[in-house]
Amino acid sequence: MNASAEPRASSRRWWLLLLLVPLIATLWVPWFAHVRPVLFGLPFFYWYLLAWAPGSVLCSAFVYFKTRDVI
Repeated sequence: MNASAEPRASSRRWWLLLLLVPLIATLWVPWFAHVRPVLFGLPFFYWYLLAWAPGSVLCSAFVYFKTRDVI
């Protein structure tokens, strides 16, 4: 095994932890189980989850581009 490959693999693990952010933000329901504030007639519960759809894509893309040369 190459000695220089180990630090790169270790740094990759830290970037992968960033993928937990959207997961935790959307699965921890007490965090967003509210009606107010309302945005465009949508209760907070709905627009919070809808905002995480593109947010998750951006987070995944960011982690991909940061780790694609490490593999």
